[in-house]
Amino acid sequence: MQSIIHYFLHFGFPLVIALAFFKKDWKKTYLILLTTMLVDLDHFFANPIFDPGRCSINFHFLHTYYAMGFYIILLFLKKPFRIIGIGLLFHMLTDYIDCLMM
Repeated sequence: MQSIIHYFLHFGFPLVIALAFFKKDWKKTYLILLTTMLVDLDHFFANPIFDPGRCSINFHFLHTYYAMGFYIILLFLKKPFRIIGIGLLFHMLTDYIDCLMM
């Protein structure tokens, strides 16, 4: 069940965000939100790359609180940076929820 929730929050809920808040440009917004998943490339610097028992928050360098501070700053910029900030922060929230479910 944890995997279903995790992947829904990564792929399904961004569609809900795009449709609810960016109706005019929902396709472009959804694509940007999905692209923010590239933040997970920092997992390749960990050993092992994937550990189902590891919490990503504050472990991987793009999942740190410092990085999240930068993501918050993006919210105050114009599109598309605001959408990127939303996507990155929602990604962090999704990973945090995953940590709570472990």
